[in-house]
Amino acid sequence: MLTNGHVVTLDAKSTEAQAVAVRGSRIIAIGTNGELASLAGAESRIIDVEGRAIIPGIIDAHAHMEREGLKSLRLSLTGAKSIADILGRISEAAGKTPKGEWIVTMPVGEPPHYYDELETIAERRMPTRQELDKAAPGHPVCIMAAFGFWGAPPCYWALNSQALALNGVTANTKPAFGTIVIEKDPGTGEPTGIIVENSPRPIAPFDILKAVPKFTYEERLAGLKESMRLYNAVGTTGIYEGHGSSPETIALYRDLSERNESTIRSRLTVSPTWRTLEQARDSICNDLAYARGNGLGDGWLRVSGVFIGLMGDTALRNKSIDALPDTGWSGFIEPATSYDEFSELAHLCAANDLRLHTIVSGRVDRVIPILEELDRTHSIKEKRWIIEHIDVVEPTHIEALKRLGVMVTSIPVSTIWQKGADMLDQPDNGNHVAPWRSLMEAGVPLAAGTDNIPYNPFYTLWVMMARHERLKSRVIGPDQRLTAEQGLRALTIEGARLSFEEIQRGSIETGKKADLAVLSADPMTVPVEEIKNIESELTVVGGRIVHEGL
Repeated sequence: MLTNGHVVTLDAKSTEAQAVAVRGSRIIAIGTNGELASLAGAESRIIDVEGRAIIPGIIDAHAHMEREGLKSLRLSLTGAKSIADILGRISEAAGKTPKGEWIVTMPVGEPPHYYDELETIAERRMPTRQELDKAAPGHPVCIMAAFGFWGAPPCYWALNSQALALNGVTANTKPAFGTIVIEKDPGTGEPTGIIVENSPRPIAPFDILKAVPKFTYEERLAGLKESMRLYNAVGTTGIYEGHGSSPETIALYRDLSERNESTIRSRLTVSPTWRTLEQARDSICNDLAYARGNGLGDGWLRVSGVFIGLMGDTALRNKSIDALPDTGWSGFIEPATSYDEFSELAHLCAANDLRLHTIVSGRVDRVIPILEELDRTHSIKEKRWIIEHIDVVEPTHIEALKRLGVMVTSIPVSTIWQKGADMLDQPDNGNHVAPWRSLMEAGVPLAAGTDNIPYNPFYTLWVMMARHERLKSRVIGPDQRLTAEQGLRALTIEGARLSFEEIQRGSIETGKKADLAVLSADPMTVPVEEIKNIESELTVVGGRIVHEGL
């Protein structure tokens, strides 16, 4: 029993309470301390939360959760402010690593975004191959480039001479992709060891850096388990992954679930690895039968629906497929689908009761007509199809989404905080950019996700309330700012709605699953600027405490 709290139920009436009683995996009562006192027995655990806010567990609608734990498996360069700092970390690691083994580090810069990598280093450059040679003689060394979607390219690799040799990188090496640049010494023409990536997704591992160690299956499994621990610590009890879950990634979740080691309720959409349109057709009509309707799974893991992306680079897709089962940081294969192909596959999904999830970004005006056309043949109104990564959405688009029954997942940090400066020239003060309030008022279901940048959902909540862009904290679309309650709904009950589970979880109500978080500060009352720093001090999933810091 949790007592002396501020219980933010997020039920239909926005009820507030003081205490919550849990038996087994379910909530059995909500009310005042006095009203619930008689429920406590000799073996009951009563936790006085001393006035803290108690909310439904966060359901991250775009989590990319498996990535976070992987970061702990590589040598960290966080806080390194000079070449000497970087070399010192690598030298120390070399002293603890058997000769001949690789030393692979996380990127230069500050997580989670790694913006302006070189600007964080006093010398404004990466270490050269010669400097890395001296720091770790007898070891191949690789400083990884940042995953560009965390921040923004260009991103930088740095390798020593042994690592370059193992990858066969010489003065004559020509990358298959023009977005990869091998820096060369102007005097000798030889590689300096620094490789620049100008693509959001690092491509070099699939092209010229194939020898750099990949995450093993066991490392990925350990990383996912660590990710769950970290997400629990910020109040997350469930995720919905609309894309990012290749069959290889889904296998990790399955294994953890079968070992009874999951602490996050995971709802995954299949991100397919098909190479041809023929393969896609066959998969939708046959192989993905298990993902039709509400899919297959249980209370901890469920797989349903399919992600079909729009546009993309065919060469990158094929290179990524060739590298399977390795998916790098992403966990999935980049799509390369034309509008005509997307339309055909979307029609097939509708005909086969396979719920579609897609990223629209600035293409909502191209996607809606496709959905309207197929809806005339196979109604999708009750199927809860989903679009995400919305940016500019006009009132006519909102009307169409409502009519079609399409749900929206938004990534506030990406759309507003990271990229908002690019939207400053939008008409109407940017109020058509990620128009969350307008969507809610129109009755379009809106859920929100972190995109793992950062994974703390309260940073996302802060962006939904403040709508500040990153560079100068200018407000993008002031009329679209949400209240704390509206933002929390997008992070809880609306996340449950994505997987048809709003009756089971997502709010604090009698009979629902006991997925709860006790917070370090009350988002309903603290200043907006403080919301981004909130964490969980007690997280409960299915009546079981999975994180405790009280």
